[in-house]
Amino acid sequence: MNPPKVTTILAFGLASALAAQDRMPPIPADRQSAAQKKAIADYKDLRKADLTGPPWTVLLRVPDLIVPSLELRLHNQTANNPLGQKLTEFAILIAAREWTNNFEWNAHARLATAAGLSTAIITAVADARRPERMADDEEILWDFCNELLHNKSISDPTYARALAKFGEAGIVEAASLEGYYTYLSMVMNTARSPLPADVKPPLASFPK
Repeated sequence: MNPPKVTTILAFGLASALAAQDRMPPIPADRQSAAQKKAIADYKDLRKADLTGPPWTVLLRVPDLIVPSLELRLHNQTANNPLGQKLTEFAILIAAREWTNNFEWNAHARLATAAGLSTAIITAVADARRPERMADDEEILWDFCNELLHNKSISDPTYARALAKFGEAGIVEAASLEGYYTYLSMVMNTARSPLPADVKPPLASFPK
């Protein structure tokens, strides 16, 4: 019989291994259904790139989700997005931090930097702190997104500020971004989608 301390260590190691396990890895080509193969082809036609990696390899379990989910993602990248790229990436990081989704954070922190969001703001969001010295539009978006995520609603003062700055289209866009990246984060957190092997998780989990 193992001493209690050794047993505890072994149990912890097993639990850690299970927690890190990718529950829904990519589906091998020879096991894909006709609907999954069509979804992969439709994805490539729309995005001009192969379907590889989460969240898409997870969503492929329900092939009909691929194209609608991708169309929302592609909209975020277009000039039709009323918030612009900097604020869009800021909103995405807020949602990714709320769900401690390292996959989305790893992808979008770089995009946020390229779009002009300051390193200080990105670091504060990663640390779950309210950023300091935000521009007016950044502060309004921060308040809106955090209030929506935490209170599940928007107060009249916060709504009025967002409406004056972004208009109704911007409000719908901001709420949609929090909803869309919450959706993707929930799917990947459920699947325990891993980061690339050479990437250290940038976000620490919130205390339970």
